[in-house]
Amino acid sequence: MASIFSLKSNKVISSPLSTPPSTSSHTTVYPRFLFEPCNSSSGKWLGIRASRRRVSRIGVSGKEGAREIVDAEQIRVPTAFRDSEEFQATYLSSKNEDEKSSFEGLDVWKWPPWKNLPKRYKLIGATSLAFVICNMDKVNLSVAIIPMSHQFGWNSSVAGLVQSSFFWGYALSQLPGGWLAKLFGGRKVLEVGVLAWSLATILVPLVAGFMPGLILSRVLVGIGEGVSPSAATDLIARSVPLQERSRAVSFVFAGLSIGSVVGLLVAPQFIQNFGWESVFYTFGVLGILWCLGLQLALDEGQSIFPDAYLLLGKSWDASSNTLTALPGKQSLATSMRELGSSLKDVPWKAFFKSPAVWAMIYVHFCGSWGHYTCLSWLPTYFSEELDLNLTEAAWVSVLPPLASIIVTSIAAPFADNLISNGVETTTVRKICQTIAFLSPALSMTLASSDLGLPPWEIVACLTTGLALSSFALSGLYCTHQDISPNYASILLGITNTVGAVPGIIGVALTGYLLDLTQSWSLALFAPSIFFYLTGTVVWLVFASSKPQSFSHED
Repeated sequence: MASIFSLKSNKVISSPLSTPPSTSSHTTVYPRFLFEPCNSSSGKWLGIRASRRRVSRIGVSGKEGAREIVDAEQIRVPTAFRDSEEFQATYLSSKNEDEKSSFEGLDVWKWPPWKNLPKRYKLIGATSLAFVICNMDKVNLSVAIIPMSHQFGWNSSVAGLVQSSFFWGYALSQLPGGWLAKLFGGRKVLEVGVLAWSLATILVPLVAGFMPGLILSRVLVGIGEGVSPSAATDLIARSVPLQERSRAVSFVFAGLSIGSVVGLLVAPQFIQNFGWESVFYTFGVLGILWCLGLQLALDEGQSIFPDAYLLLGKSWDASSNTLTALPGKQSLATSMRELGSSLKDVPWKAFFKSPAVWAMIYVHFCGSWGHYTCLSWLPTYFSEELDLNLTEAAWVSVLPPLASIIVTSIAAPFADNLISNGVETTTVRKICQTIAFLSPALSMTLASSDLGLPPWEIVACLTTGLALSSFALSGLYCTHQDISPNYASILLGITNTVGAVPGIIGVALTGYLLDLTQSWSLALFAPSIFFYLTGTVVWLVFASSKPQSFSHED
């Protein structure tokens, strides 16, 4: 016998396992061990999601939104009943040994191994993996640009233009990404972004000989990747408490460093053995596999679709056990129109009247200048200036992001421990960001000075400085959530839009200056040093992590 849960009667009954779910216009009866509790976005109901393979529809019928209802796999019970002893005891009892193996011989409680992890851990882990693939698709061109330039006869200016085209799309998608993450949740936006940039990556070899097509494909990669930071920020702000936030942000964004390491290590091997085209095909397929794997990892008993009742514009009336219309949300079309008008509710004026927001904007710009120019040009710098071959240059380029992973593992608990011990959050963010800026500024100054340093000492110097810049993950990148969890994704969209500009201007300008001056010190290092130093001053003077209401101003 297996327990069966009835929404209409709010009771648990017993029935043979083979009994199919019973469905009427207002109620559905399912085997309760198929259920997994989760909070809905409205905060008023407890959602119960059932496996797509086991549940064909939920207890609502009608022409409007019928297909979404069948696929959404979501039913709801009032919060009051969710908190009742009856529900809690019934749900927890499903872990009994006789029920754990009753479903087709499968131990649904022990497999997959991540099933019983807290949902926020699974989401953070999946997001970090997405960021690994994100930077793999970002740095692949940094390595492939060397054989591509030789094949197509590009000079440094053209190579810089090709590499900078990614950031055109990256900048365009920042604010839309933040807005969409706020409306639909970070996870859904991230999934669409990964799929978009992966398909665009696969297109690169197909259009490489046609410059407009190549630039367009990289713009599309940038658009897909551009929504990811805001999506991750929204996800963290919604699901992670303040005491864990530095570690969550660091863990997720550390995926970028890991992606750089993996991409820079693997790309030369693929290029030498299979040609530069293979890098784009392989890395693009990885993103598609991530999208498929996410469904298996997180969606057994969970849905990626919007709440089925909200698609109908209805809610559950506990007094009558019926569905009632929500004011202003009579249909899916009406809901989407109202979502479109929500941009007017964002307190844009309040954002731009805040000195702390302006500090984040400029500091994000400064950090991005150093990061993106080095990410794009260091492999070429190591190859041409230090006279390393392609494999050696790629391996050396791995060292800064590899060291960044180590630094991140130190910086995150360092910041969280300071906050837990009573140090003011603003002070902690200023300390971390100052380390993140002054360290690479010093290392670039030493590397660009005529001190007669051997190549490997220059590599060690740059590696140390760029690795310490990862302290920004516990500085700037936590401040958006600190000052306004509700608008964190939009704030990051604003700062990341400005932060993408150095990818457009800086990467292309570096190539132009290199052709003009033939000096890596002037073309690559001098502008970065300037922005690191001025960014430090602005951050120390104006930055703040104090929560701000950002009340709407007409």
